[in-house]
Amino acid sequence: MDILVAVIIAYLLGSIPSALWIGKIFYKTDIRTKGSGNLGATNTFRTLGAKAGIVVTVLDILKGTAATLLPVFIDTNIHPLLLGVIAVIGHMFPVFARFKGGKAVATSGGILLGYQWPLFLVAVAALLITLKITKMVSLSSIILAVVAIIYTTIYAINTGDYLFLAVIVVLASFIIYRHRANIARIRAGTEPKIKW
Repeated sequence: MDILVAVIIAYLLGSIPSALWIGKIFYKTDIRTKGSGNLGATNTFRTLGAKAGIVVTVLDILKGTAATLLPVFIDTNIHPLLLGVIAVIGHMFPVFARFKGGKAVATSGGILLGYQWPLFLVAVAALLITLKITKMVSLSSIILAVVAIIYTTIYAINTGDYLFLAVIVVLASFIIYRHRANIARIRAGTEPKIKW
């Protein structure tokens, strides 16, 4: 029963549609009808502005972190990484937003923050550096996923934490798959770029 409770809580945490609620409560806007229609931080930045984008990014990160840290507060035998993955699934398919959510980047980052914060810092650095060079959030997110796999492979070889590596591969796969339309636009040279 404790495992089931933890799984449900992790999924519900991930299902919190930060972008949707911030948009509706503070901007009287359904973000699903604006920009790409995606319930993620990138679309929030583009349609509601930097302040809303930053808030949504932080909230989406904390969803993953909170789920990963659930075993600290709930007596459960399920591994914290698995709870984090369940939160990411909730973020991608949120029960509170008709199962149409974000692309898993920020919430996946929250797992790193809760489980292995040095990788979180490496991931943020990789994202920002790539974003500065390419000006494409989608490409930066994909490169972040690849960097995370490389880092975790080295980490797993040195520590034996191959579950962590497996989870990172799964999360990276989520991120890359959720960006498949972006990949097509990158190849076609039509992917939107940000302005610094």
